[in-house]
Amino acid sequence: MDDIPQSILDEAKWLRDKINYHNYRYYVLDNPEITDAEYDRLFDRLIELEKKYPKIRTPDSPTLKVGGAVLKSFHSVPHRLPMLSLNKVTTEGGFLDFHRRILELTGLSEDKIAYMLEPKFDGLAVELIYENGVLTMGLTRGDGLIGEDITANLRTIRTIPLKLYNHGNVPKLIEIRGEVLLSKRDFENLNRQRSEKGEELFANPRNAAAGSVRQLDSSITASRPLNFVAYGLGVVIGVDIKNQESLLNYLKKAGFKTPKYAFLCHNKDEVIKRYNYILNNRDEYEFEIDGTVIKLNDFDLREKVGELSRSPRWAVAWKFPPSQEQTTVEDIVVSVGRTGALTPVAVLKPVHIAGVKVSRATLHNEDEVKRKDIRIGDTVIVERAGDVIPEVVKVIKEYRTGNEKPFEMPKKCPVCGASVERLEGQAAVRCLNISCPAKQKEYLRHFISRGAMDIDGLGYKIVEQMLDKGIIRDAADLYFLKKEDIFKLERTGNKLAQNILDAIEKSKHPSLKSLIFALGIPNVGEHLASVLAKEFGSIDALSEKTTDELITVNEIGPIVAQSIFDYFREERNIRFIEKLKKAGVVFPVENMERENLPLLGKTFVLTGTLESFTREKAKDMLEQLGAKVSSSVSRKTDFVIAGENPGSKIVKAKQLNVKIKDEKWLKKVFDSKGEIPENG
Repeated sequence: MDDIPQSILDEAKWLRDKINYHNYRYYVLDNPEITDAEYDRLFDRLIELEKKYPKIRTPDSPTLKVGGAVLKSFHSVPHRLPMLSLNKVTTEGGFLDFHRRILELTGLSEDKIAYMLEPKFDGLAVELIYENGVLTMGLTRGDGLIGEDITANLRTIRTIPLKLYNHGNVPKLIEIRGEVLLSKRDFENLNRQRSEKGEELFANPRNAAAGSVRQLDSSITASRPLNFVAYGLGVVIGVDIKNQESLLNYLKKAGFKTPKYAFLCHNKDEVIKRYNYILNNRDEYEFEIDGTVIKLNDFDLREKVGELSRSPRWAVAWKFPPSQEQTTVEDIVVSVGRTGALTPVAVLKPVHIAGVKVSRATLHNEDEVKRKDIRIGDTVIVERAGDVIPEVVKVIKEYRTGNEKPFEMPKKCPVCGASVERLEGQAAVRCLNISCPAKQKEYLRHFISRGAMDIDGLGYKIVEQMLDKGIIRDAADLYFLKKEDIFKLERTGNKLAQNILDAIEKSKHPSLKSLIFALGIPNVGEHLASVLAKEFGSIDALSEKTTDELITVNEIGPIVAQSIFDYFREERNIRFIEKLKKAGVVFPVENMERENLPLLGKTFVLTGTLESFTREKAKDMLEQLGAKVSSSVSRKTDFVIAGENPGSKIVKAKQLNVKIKDEKWLKKVFDSKGEIPENG
């Protein structure tokens, strides 16, 4: 920039620093020092200089908050550390159970444990990556392992500093986690503006925030009054933060909004007191909140307590009691699920509950409708159970006029017209037609899902088209597809067809628990599928068991045992399994003699991106060989497997002298059925 006068460079730097300072005063401290007009003069002058001298625009320039970049799509980027979800409790008893487990896992007495209690926001979780104090990337949470790069949009949010406010300690790398939010007031204003323009209204503040951030045109994001509240940490290099209290203080000094009503609690009674305080004051809060998050304050204790595959053991979300509203049942319709179960659904006069427009609510089954005596035309109380699933709680019978109509379960399937029946001892009425389109579609949705066969790229809409056009009749037909079959679908070219075939081919090698779950055995969810896989080791062994043998397994009761037994004696299910085998789907046989498994007693940690298989697949294969797979490195870790961009776990492994191996080494272990190479 030799051709730019030094006075211009100096002025631009002064303007950037001044504007960032006043952003901090306004958005973080809520204590501005200058008027809006004075701020605008500074901002307009910086825009003027950058237009005249484009080279002076730096990555931390406040003018980037105007937006304007238009992307073709968002790129997927793996998180260095997973962004885990939280386990939830809904009662004081649930929290006390969590607290008791913390005491057991830490081995500490009550007076040695401190929690940080924060509001649980209903927004879009994101991760901000700063290198040497400058924002270089922003990612959505995604599936927890891989997020989308939405950097250009996040730069436009006023409460996200493009450069960490200088308070004497700028780390080489720091990943800040938090949530993008719309305040309740801004949400109402945004919807009012959209209504005046004749545009579709957003259902709730979370949807509005998520929709605003996932715009390919960043100027649209910039036009909306989004906020970011920081509360978490990913990888950090170059600064030592020992607990949640210190982290929140650090984040505020660095220029971030942090949670209002964040309380350090030194015992369980303080947690309960502060929870009730936030619950009673939730309506006064700036943002929608649906509970509190309780976290161990001390980071070393968090590491000791550890994590499960999808959630930390050291934190829990204590949800608020479900929100309720009064409305009218306008109709009762019936939906058909993948097992053929007919489920009555209340069609409601639309009502907003906790910021969400609710127009339908589950009635569960015929017995539930009769027990609550729910009739078409009734005035009812509806709640969002856990603030998620709408449900009719009770009927206000005093409001009845005599015109209400009782509901009767149909004698025929509402989709295919086939006969229905209700088996003795079961609540569900089921369609008997094995070819019912509704059953087929719902079952296919289940079969291709991530926890089942995980056919990535084969969306439900594509499968629905295949069924409607007669390209497939059941899930097994997917494995006999040819490219010319896929060309029959709408807007399908050669590349998409090949991607679909590749995804189907890849899914032919499931883990046993995924295959059991994919079969869709009634009453067997993902967790029980894992239990059955570990107990019996193969589909063949499972299929031979009697109900008496099945019921001896921990967590398997008489109803589940009967479901499993009946499934493997149904002729159409036997044909379906044989068809899958004929198509080349591998039915794995897993070793149940755990005391003889080659990796028993070994602990592995996976970090970074693996090329040959997903981390979930590698985890399954290691566990089948007897290993324990942990999400954090400790002195008990035997091996850390490092893929691309491994992150801070490598640093921790080196500090603890834990062996670090690459993917090539791991493949050797798998190829040798668990034998550790001689050199370790």
